[in-house]
Amino acid sequence: MVRKTKEDAAITRQRIIDAAREVFLVRGVSRTSMEQIAAQAGLTRGAIYWHFDSKTEILLALRERVFLPLIDRMDDTLLKAAEGAEDPLLNIERFLTETIQVLNDSSETRQTYEIMMIKCEYVDEFAEVLQQIANNCSNISRNIERAYQRAQELDLLDTSCTPEEYAMDTYLFFSGLLHMWIKDPEGSERRQQTTDFIRMHVKLRRKNKNA
Repeated sequence: MVRKTKEDAAITRQRIIDAAREVFLVRGVSRTSMEQIAAQAGLTRGAIYWHFDSKTEILLALRERVFLPLIDRMDDTLLKAAEGAEDPLLNIERFLTETIQVLNDSSETRQTYEIMMIKCEYVDEFAEVLQQIANNCSNISRNIERAYQRAQELDLLDTSCTPEEYAMDTYLFFSGLLHMWIKDPEGSERRQQTTDFIRMHVKLRRKNKNA
């Protein structure tokens, strides 16, 4: 009976998260109320508060469900690049293209990115969410830098910039690319070219052995 109760609670919790994602997409986070999330989930307002104390907690849970597994995969790819890959630049390219592929394949991930990027104002109670995002971005940037350092050790990296500078440039490039991708729901030619943009970005950092 206890196990069944825990399973039911987990199902209800996920039902709330899914409902919140649907409402956030339409109304934006700031204009969404707990009552609207409850109505979308087919639950009472009290049931929502039994699982979540605030809308901020729901947003964090929504983010964690999608972002944490994705970040784990990103870190794994980049750590392999930094620790022993024969071609770390190829790993960086793979990390960027795999992220885009997840967005292509998973509507849940795509919708969550859209909410976090363009449907949420990170003020007041949502400042905590923004801080967590900033921390994750800093970790990703550091792992990219380590991959570039490995490429430099292998004499694969163009020496025009330092690994730190290349890492910041790649982070800013990919942030802009993600925003462009998310803001193009109809899938224009630009969205279709994202993997080409990534390939060119990494290629420009590769040392020209013939120079």
